[in-house]
Amino acid sequence: MKRIIFLGSVVGLTSLLFSCSGVKTVAQKEPVVQETEVTLTEEQELDERKQKEFEYLFVEALKQKMFGNAQKAIQLLSSCLDIDPNSSSAMYELANIHAANNDFTSASLLLEKAISIDSGNKWYKLLLAQIYQKQRKFSEAAEIYTELVKTDPENLEYLYMRAALLANAEEFEEAVKAYDAMEEKTGINEQISVEKQQIYLSMGKVEEAFEEIEKLIEYNPAETKYYGLLADLYQSQGDSENALKYYKKIQQMEPENGFVHFSLANFYLENGDEEKSFEETKEGFKSEEVDIQTKLQMYMMLTSNREESKITDKKEQELIQLLLEQYPDEFLVRTIYADYFLKKNELEKAREQMLKALEIEQSDYMVWERILFIDNDLQDWEGLYKHSEKAFELFPNQPQTYFLHAIACIQLEKFEETKTIVEEGLDYVVDNPQLQGQFLMLKGEAIYKLGNQEEAFGFFDKAVELDPDNYIALNNYAYYLSVAGKNLDKAERMSGKVVERFPDNPTYLDTHAWVLFKKGEYSLAKFYMQSAINNGGQDNPTLLEHYGDILFMLQKLDEAKQFWEKAKNSGSTSEVLERKIKEQKYIEE
Repeated sequence: MKRIIFLGSVVGLTSLLFSCSGVKTVAQKEPVVQETEVTLTEEQELDERKQKEFEYLFVEALKQKMFGNAQKAIQLLSSCLDIDPNSSSAMYELANIHAANNDFTSASLLLEKAISIDSGNKWYKLLLAQIYQKQRKFSEAAEIYTELVKTDPENLEYLYMRAALLANAEEFEEAVKAYDAMEEKTGINEQISVEKQQIYLSMGKVEEAFEEIEKLIEYNPAETKYYGLLADLYQSQGDSENALKYYKKIQQMEPENGFVHFSLANFYLENGDEEKSFEETKEGFKSEEVDIQTKLQMYMMLTSNREESKITDKKEQELIQLLLEQYPDEFLVRTIYADYFLKKNELEKAREQMLKALEIEQSDYMVWERILFIDNDLQDWEGLYKHSEKAFELFPNQPQTYFLHAIACIQLEKFEETKTIVEEGLDYVVDNPQLQGQFLMLKGEAIYKLGNQEEAFGFFDKAVELDPDNYIALNNYAYYLSVAGKNLDKAERMSGKVVERFPDNPTYLDTHAWVLFKKGEYSLAKFYMQSAINNGGQDNPTLLEHYGDILFMLQKLDEAKQFWEKAKNSGSTSEVLERKIKEQKYIEE
């Protein structure tokens, strides 16, 4: 403040001196100029420093955005706006990030402010228009394109977007005018006429809608597609006679046109003639003029809504056979045939078709995975072993293939290989504790079967810690503890949790009953074992033998012997069971 006052005083003094003596004035002016230059230089340095800081932060923000670090980019751009609150470019970049994160409110507010600062920037306006569209603010988006058209009246994209947005906003009269304006520049245009036809129908102006399509026919009478549009329009208005007339006209003009068969199929279906409809559908599938993608799309559309399309299993099979006849070596045809069998729960036939698909193209991982799950469901352990081995060779980064191979190894008693494949598979498990727990469960199973009980129990502990709802691990671990006679309270808690979740599963009920048996709670064990037998375990020799053991402990010797006999007759070859029957007493294994 003192410096400013001082300069002001000197200025006043120099004026006075100037009026008295020119020489003295010059001598007194020099300090004033020096002082002023010093002050301006400091301000310039400050501005330059801020500008450099802004530029650094802005460039760094763009780098972070490019690297996918959205939050860091937001922080840097916010710092840019702290330095320069009127930076429209920073607002635009920040809006872009918010829009990508679906925060359209923040994005639109930033862009609206950016446009108020730099109203001539078309990119700001285009992004704001896109955001308004996503917010379903069609009128506001249309208004932006109205402004853009004023600055660039020859831009057809702007004209089209304005018209389309007005139509979406149901400002139909204005939309028609906008399309008319566009048509003046392009001449008669199929897309414009179809859009106008739809608008006229929405307005209830059916006559004008017909005029638009007739205009296209007059413009190009050789284009059969326009007759199809006219036929569709007649059909939508309930005029089946004229609709059929124009569909037939297409067939007269282009006898090889396969696409018209699908139009006729829809026509007959809407008019209640299901058989004619399906006959036309089949003709479309037979046509060499129709590409395979169209046929597959038609197949998916028909089979995904069977009630509406009136497609039966028999008709679906016919369509698949037509596709197989034409495209026996087409991967997608084999996969949809497999899906057909899967829907009917014909797993072996589904697998057969998937394997044929893989003979054509091996690179589809999802098909491999489905085959492995079918192998597992069929309990075809040799098949699962062979297919999973091939799968992880082709897709070495997919942990599921290793897991399913490990299951096959367990079932085939390849326990050392199980341990190896689990370790390989675990290397590819990322952020999936459930799958990690399942792998460790299989390793525990293998180690247990190799006779290393304590080490196996350690892996089971890790498995259920990672995945507390791994019911198979909980059940097996509880059973192994009961067999060993260790930690029976822990075993009871685990098996109890499983039975609570699956109260009708005979295997899980047997485990819980056996844990209780080992704890000496024979009456409660009898209750759960009865439930196991009544829920499908009546032919299971292990469950029958266990039930006999429980009955023996309850002093029901005759009944115990009866169930031991049933266990033997159900296929058990246990030597211990033979001794129980012979000696008529419980013998612990």
